Amino acid sequence: MKNDQQQYEEEVTVEEDVIAIEAKEEHQGLRIDKFIPDELQDAAISRTQVQQWIKDGHVLVNNQTVKSNYKLAAGDVVAISIPEAEELEIAAEPIPLHVIYEDSDVIVVNKPRGMVVHPAPGHSSGTLVNALMHHCQDLSGINGVLRPGIVHRIDRDTTGLLMVAKNDLAHISLAEQLKEHSVTRRYIALVHGNIPHDEGTIDAPIGRDPNDRKLFTVTDHNAKQAITHFKVLERIGDDFTLVELQLETGRTHQIRVHMKYIGYPLAGDPVYGRNKTVALNGQALHAGVLGFTHPRSGERLQFEVPLPEDFENVLHSLRTR
Repeated sequence: MKNDQQQYEEEVTVEEDVIAIEAKEEHQGLRIDKFIPDELQDAAISRTQVQQWIKDGHVLVNNQTVKSNYKLAAGDVVAISIPEAEELEIAAEPIPLHVIYEDSDVIVVNKPRGMVVHPAPGHSSGTLVNALMHHCQDLSGINGVLRPGIVHRIDRDTTGLLMVAKNDLAHISLAEQLKEHSVTRRYIALVHGNIPHDEGTIDAPIGRDPNDRKLFTVTDHNAKQAITHFKVLERIGDDFTLVELQLETGRTHQIRVHMKYIGYPLAGDPVYGRNKTVALNGQALHAGVLGFTHPRSGERLQFEVPLPEDFENVLHSLRTR
């Protein structure tokens, strides 16, 4: 029996600057310009961008050029030559970075609390992207000028590990691994209340809150599947629990929304939590473990970073009070 990684390698093959995907029976009759963004959805590639790639000859089906309206047959092999990224126009800033790993394809950083991942309205500078642009000029351009290299995100006040793509080939490979749920992402969180069971799984879809479009909630309306596994590490007094959480999916605010949903919101969370009860500027959530398959070498890499000092200080205070 094939494991998930073997199956993934057979369906999606990355060689040099080309990614190849084999169409299945379920794709029979699907237009090529819809198939590619659907398959690479976590890379945030638009249908318009794919159509331009097809027009420029970057997409082959069975080694032949096609038009955007080409309809797939089962067994077709779609090969995408990754075009060179456009020069990015964003301010590089000499912001210190805690780099855990770096090579010509990937950089892994330990993001501090309070740092926004990429520029957005209200945060045009001081972001991780601004720091990355100063640290290295060779970031992937798939997500455009404002989000170069960004494959996944963690919230501003969440600390810990992020992987960043330094070229488009790496970006697509890492995005596919996220889509296939083969990336290991483990978090440590402090939550309100004592969780009575030692472990569990939260399988509840997440979508935008109809009452506040800036927030997310568990809902069946325009929602996406979201799965979080948790394990109790320590019950601290009667009021808090330290938990390890593993993401199977990666929806916006997933852990924060899921823990609120089951009645154990994150300590310090200014949006989904309770009144401020711990000395943290933001939620007690740390992305401590990150593992993925290297997009070029195929080697499995895994990294781990300890809790930040402010999180440790809160735990010490709660344990000794």
